[in-house]
Amino acid sequence: MKNSNSTLVKSIVTLVIVVIVVAGLFFLAFHGAGSVILPAKDGVVLGLDLVGGSEITYEAVVPEGLSGSDLEAGMEDARTMMQKRLDKLGYTEASCYISGERRLVVEIPSVDDPEKAVKELGATAVVSFVDADGKVWLTGTDIKDASYENSPTDNTGISRPHVVLALNEEGQGKLRDASKAVLARADQNFYLAIEMDGEQISAPMIQEVLDTDSAIITIGSVVPEEFEGPEEYANYLANIISAGSLPFDLVTAKQQTIGASLGEKSLSTSLLAGLIGLILVMLFMIAVYRFMGLISCVALGTYAALFAVTLSLLHVNLSLPGIAGIILTVGMAVDANVIIFERIKEELRLGKTLRYAIESGYKRAILAIVDANVTTMIAGLVLLWQGSGTILGFAKTLLIGVALSMLVMLVLTKILLKTAVGLKITNLKLYCA
Repeated sequence: MKNSNSTLVKSIVTLVIVVIVVAGLFFLAFHGAGSVILPAKDGVVLGLDLVGGSEITYEAVVPEGLSGSDLEAGMEDARTMMQKRLDKLGYTEASCYISGERRLVVEIPSVDDPEKAVKELGATAVVSFVDADGKVWLTGTDIKDASYENSPTDNTGISRPHVVLALNEEGQGKLRDASKAVLARADQNFYLAIEMDGEQISAPMIQEVLDTDSAIITIGSVVPEEFEGPEEYANYLANIISAGSLPFDLVTAKQQTIGASLGEKSLSTSLLAGLIGLILVMLFMIAVYRFMGLISCVALGTYAALFAVTLSLLHVNLSLPGIAGIILTVGMAVDANVIIFERIKEELRLGKTLRYAIESGYKRAILAIVDANVTTMIAGLVLLWQGSGTILGFAKTLLIGVALSMLVMLVLTKILLKTAVGLKITNLKLYCA
């Protein structure tokens, strides 16, 4: 009797903990948790095909004689650098992928006027230090990093926006040699111009031999018209220079603005289809598996809430193929429970006790479920590795969904079934026809 009461208390405590955890997940999914986890509607990043935006296609101007393997490596370097440049320029929701042999496609959601982005991304950020005769003394390969500062640069004590360039050891030696040569000029052109992509952005006067590992690009009062002021221009220069130089020039091959009307319609249609499918699956599970089906529905709802929280936390770029991946994993999650419940029903038909049937059903089904999910995850990893564009969205949601479904549909349903036994919900008619 004492052992029975202890089991009952343990089951009640377990049920209360599960209810709190599940309620917490639903709260996070709908309301978020401050700046850490946003509500699903705000935290989930919608892709270009859902909210519209700009798509820019660049084509690499490849030097003659570049071999296939070098071209492939160069395009990957260009993609990595372009993605880094997108992040630094504030387009954190944008994506960049390789199309064909020598094209890069940049997708920037929610940007309807991409002219400024095209100008920023189109710059190759080739930085050079040039004297009055046009001789190049240093290039971008001599620069380790660039940072924006707003502080005094001379004895006046007045703060001015500027860019600080950190030079490597070779660059330090070149700057020393360049300053010596400039100071020795007979025409007194004692300046060393700093150019980016062939355009002069600064021309500081050299007053002494510079033997230092840094250089400063000062910003004047006149800045390009697309920037609001010297501060924005200096910050832009720092970001674009620190992002590095591309291995070859990129030219804009195509630029288009994608409207959001089709995406909004597709999104609402997909969500409605997913909701209808979820309700039909739940009704089927309850009709066929009765109380076990009801537990599966609770687990399925928990899975959906956990999925929304995960997407919000990771800021996954959700596209239409990504939604397809989510709907697919819902079916896989239910499939796992179907296999388990069938094993439990087989054990009950053999006259086993409910507690034993649950343990045995899970043991008999676990290997088949794990094998199926692992093979699916392998396929998802291959898509993530070799895929591009919207295929990546599908691969990400597929991998996340499979991992979460294994966690929720295997662990949570077992906990709830064992808790039900502890609470004396043992009428076999609730479990087996």
